[in-house]
Amino acid sequence: MKQTIQFKTSMFDVSKERESPINPIYGISLLAWLKSELAGKVEISEPDAEDWGWYSELEFEGNNYLIGACAYFEEGGNPNEEIEWVFQVDKRRTFKERLFGKNKMSVSDSCFVFFKTLLEENPNFNEVQVA
Repeated sequence: MKQTIQFKTSMFDVSKERESPINPIYGISLLAWLKSELAGKVEISEPDAEDWGWYSELEFEGNNYLIGACAYFEEGGNPNEEIEWVFQVDKRRTFKERLFGKNKMSVSDSCFVFFKTLLEENPNFNEVQVA
C-alpha cells in the first residue's frame, strides 16, 4: 500500500521536462531534484516513466521503496504558477511479508516520514499534506 503527499510549488518549470514515452504526464523534475538534493545521503535511481507519472527506486534503512511523482499541469498552462503535485512512497515487501502481514507501509514509516519532513521544511513547498 502506498502513502501519498500532496503539495503545491512553483519551484519546477514542468514545461521544460523531457516528454514521457508512455503518457503526457509531468513529474520528473521533482524526482531529479530529490536525487540531486539527497546525493550522498540517499541513493535514488534515475527517474523513469510509468503510465501514472514518474518513479525512482531507493533503499532506506534496509527496505526497498518506489517513490513516484506527478504534477497537475496542462499544456498551455502557466508553468511559473504554483502547480499541484502528488508524491507517493510505496514499500516493496517480500511475498512472505505480504502473506503474513509484516513490514506494512504506513504514514509512520521512516521513509515516508523522511520525505514528508523534507517537503514540509522546505519553504518552496506549500500546503504539504498527507492524502
